[in-house]
Amino acid sequence: MPELRQNYFTKEWVIMATERAKRPEELATRRVVKELPSFVETCPFCLGNESKTPPEVMRISSQDDAAWQVRVVANKFAALSPDAQPTRRIHRSRRSMGGFGVHDVIIDTPNHAHFMALMSDAHVANVLRAYKARFDTLSLDPRIAHITIFKNHGLDAGASLEHPHSQLIATPVISSQVRGRFHQALAHYDEYGECMFCQMIEEEIAEKTRVVILTDRFVALQPYASPTPFTTHILPRRHIASFGDISATEITDLACVLRSMLAKLNSGLGNPDFNYTIRSAPAEYAGVKHFHWYVSILPRLTRVAGFELGSGMFINTVLPESAAEFLRNVQIDLALGAAGN
Repeated sequence: MPELRQNYFTKEWVIMATERAKRPEELATRRVVKELPSFVETCPFCLGNESKTPPEVMRISSQDDAAWQVRVVANKFAALSPDAQPTRRIHRSRRSMGGFGVHDVIIDTPNHAHFMALMSDAHVANVLRAYKARFDTLSLDPRIAHITIFKNHGLDAGASLEHPHSQLIATPVISSQVRGRFHQALAHYDEYGECMFCQMIEEEIAEKTRVVILTDRFVALQPYASPTPFTTHILPRRHIASFGDISATEITDLACVLRSMLAKLNSGLGNPDFNYTIRSAPAEYAGVKHFHWYVSILPRLTRVAGFELGSGMFINTVLPESAAEFLRNVQIDLALGAAGN
């Protein structure tokens, strides 16, 4: 029989459509694998084409040579401008403000074909260090209210360039969706005296059925009320509200878990398009006891249709327990993560 499950953190309901449930492998992407070259002359993100991008913000160099391994530049087609003023304007029912903000592109690698599932763990750790460096710097600007770090992989996920890259957008306001998560977490803490994320992590590790990867510092799991097939959360086991407070040791561990998780999705589901987002409290929330940052990975295996748009309620045709079991059994090349480049 079908089942409705409630998202513990947002209170949104999800329909688990067991009557039309699919085996996880049925959602594997069926398309011809496109062999990508390591260099494309017209790609602005490839090594040697640095002049094709806006000015460099920062870089992380390779250990074995002077070439860059990760590079951060301003987005040429930025959604917001650092030159605008965040001046609020209110006229009766209309509210607006100047389009101030920062929009970075983090170029993950100089290699056009080297997406994150194929990188070494050390390389992924450098991408995460670039994320943290920009998060920390922009958090010092009093005009910035919230920072979102995300990756779009593939056309269905909104990637306009195929060269592996991530993005960061810093905004002068906090969206209602993000603020709603903060409010739910605070209300839970006020009522029960504990972090709802820490409670969930403890329960999921004890139950094991939805856990995919578990290390001393992180857990990757399929949420109980996953809105779409193979939605994955990676959460630090230590209570941390802001991504900016991640330690050097945790960055190393997260790199391994994130790379392994993406490799499992790549191998098990045929390199699906996906988005991932780092959901973090702003730096000014650092130390709060009620919120807990995490990485959310959303493979683009199904499409949002009329019911979802009209009701705000998603229909998931793959049980999270089945998705977790499938991913646990996907074999990946561990040597690549340790020594790949």
